[in-house]
Amino acid sequence: MSTVVPGTGEPAPQPAAPRHRSPLLARHGAVPAAGPDAGVAWHYGDPTAEQRALARGGAVVDQSHLGVVTVTGPDRLSWLHSLTSQDLTDLPPRTSTELLVLDPQGRLEHAAGVVDDGTTTWLLTETAPALAAWLDRMRFMLRVEVADVTDAWAAVAEPLDAEGGEGEPVTWRDPWPRTAAGGTRYGPADDDHPGVDRRWRLVLVPRDRLVEEVRAREAAGWPLVGTWAAEALRVEAWRPRTSHEVDERTIPHELDWLRTAVHLHKGCYRGQETIARVHNLGRPPRRLVMLHLDGSGHLVPEAGAEVYLPDEQGGATRAGDASEGSVPGRPVGRVTTVARHHELGPVALAVVKRSVPEDAVLLVDCDGGAVSAGQEVVVPGEGLSADRPAPRGPLTRGLGHHPMLGG
Repeated sequence: MSTVVPGTGEPAPQPAAPRHRSPLLARHGAVPAAGPDAGVAWHYGDPTAEQRALARGGAVVDQSHLGVVTVTGPDRLSWLHSLTSQDLTDLPPRTSTELLVLDPQGRLEHAAGVVDDGTTTWLLTETAPALAAWLDRMRFMLRVEVADVTDAWAAVAEPLDAEGGEGEPVTWRDPWPRTAAGGTRYGPADDDHPGVDRRWRLVLVPRDRLVEEVRAREAAGWPLVGTWAAEALRVEAWRPRTSHEVDERTIPHELDWLRTAVHLHKGCYRGQETIARVHNLGRPPRRLVMLHLDGSGHLVPEAGAEVYLPDEQGGATRAGDASEGSVPGRPVGRVTTVARHHELGPVALAVVKRSVPEDAVLLVDCDGGAVSAGQEVVVPGEGLSADRPAPRGPLTRGLGHHPMLGG
């Protein structure tokens, strides 16, 4: 059955063929992933056991579908600092961080994990061709060279909380959710965040040695697991991902991405005005939530499904209570990621209007009905960061209703 773009009735665009098809898909029992993870395995026959192994901290995940961009030259860090949301001028070698590239209105265009090995800055991203092309156009007269090296390098993921050392492969350690210097948070304190125990790093290996590198980890007792496991633990950790949680309107505040990817006290860069104004004066118009989905009716939504706030008189809060196309309520957002967690059951991330009550039980549209969903607040409805500056006086007339401030 052909799919349509939710809410439009128009046929959904057909996904492009993956740039690389992992040789590990030849493994017995491998089930290919789809969508942004096409090219690697969704699972290898036992997704529940795979997820438990990854949660225990002893597994390896094929992430060879991710893109890799390099920037070389003596001006590389100061140049990237001037273009992106992160403070990179004094980034020490083998120290991981992440950056965002924003449009002039502060909307998110690219995200990348960043690590510098002393001579080269490595960017791990889901948008390698577009990011490399944009960076190349921005070089002007500076001493930098940009290259998309995805064809030469592949990433494998490990559940370790450690940077790469001297003489070791290039390694990016995910900083989420620890609030970086110069960053701020909309969600809970770092030690209270559900992602604080998620360990995740990406190790870059020559693409032609991917199989050998995975086998070496298997020989040490780590099973190979698929993206089903990795995505379920990412949802549990509220970790945003560009290909899933970001759309054409996303600003970083909505996803609590100022924790790790934005430095609020650095010099000017494209989109900085929106970052500062929303943080200092406004509120994000939308907010990320984690949804606990009612699985009793065996209905599971797909990414892109609409989320509804039920009518006060509607009362349909059980799976199957609403027929397709007649969910009793008003649309307030969309599901961005759906996962089956080995302990939590069916869960999802969604982006909803900030005005949605935090205690409301929501409805999510599914093929065959609707399922109820309880919220776990990621970005609070009040829309204020932990270090919001105290107001110095009344807002300028109309400022609180600026469309990008969501006041």
